[in-house]
Amino acid sequence: MTTLDYLRDIKIHQNKKGYRFSVDALLLASFAEKRTVKNVADLGAGSGIIGLLLARKCPDAKVVMIELQESLAELAERNIKLNNLEGRVSIIRMDIKALSPDNGFRSAGLDPLSFDLVVSNPPYRKIKSGLTNTGDEKAIARHEIMLSLKDLAKAGAALLKHHGRLYIIYLPERFAEVMGVMRDNGLEVKRLRCVHSKVSTEAGMLLIEAIKGGRTGMKVERPLIIYNEAGGYTDEMHDYLGC
Repeated sequence: MTTLDYLRDIKIHQNKKGYRFSVDALLLASFAEKRTVKNVADLGAGSGIIGLLLARKCPDAKVVMIELQESLAELAERNIKLNNLEGRVSIIRMDIKALSPDNGFRSAGLDPLSFDLVVSNPPYRKIKSGLTNTGDEKAIARHEIMLSLKDLAKAGAALLKHHGRLYIIYLPERFAEVMGVMRDNGLEVKRLRCVHSKVSTEAGMLLIEAIKGGRTGMKVERPLIIYNEAGGYTDEMHDYLGC
């Protein structure tokens, strides 16, 4: 069973009881800088919300979504058609770890080193023995059951052209790990923005931009605050939501 939801001018079907997108998706799509891009990849696309938002944001770009889970890939295909974006957006059901110059690109019909922008809202929680259902749609999307940070960085670097950009949203407590893994794959973190639930709370998430072949040096942007002290959305969040 699915629900029909709306975000900005995007209509999207989601599984009622399975994995559903959160505000993270909107923040990540908004954080990606609007540049002249031709090829965009969304790794771990879920039901397709980030790829669809970027297709609207970058009207001249072609967007490829990659999703492992069959139920979510089918929803993404349905949502592409629902938003009349079949001409520019496509979905490939495959394991991101299989994206290798040896065979993965050929079987997926993709060209390595050809993407201007890669984006991912990846599983960012480590697996805790006995606490994670490895067959659960939500668990696979949120925990490193099928995709690790190293796998993601390797795939992103293989897809991106020189000076292409990788955008992810991740946990603050794993930022040092992110820096190391990115550098191991030729990616340099260049922009960072901390996301806070309220101005009085600690950062709950990080928005991260890494550039392939970029020089060292990072810009830390002002914090992004989701809720005001009264409990409503801040003006910036209202702008993101289009309301």
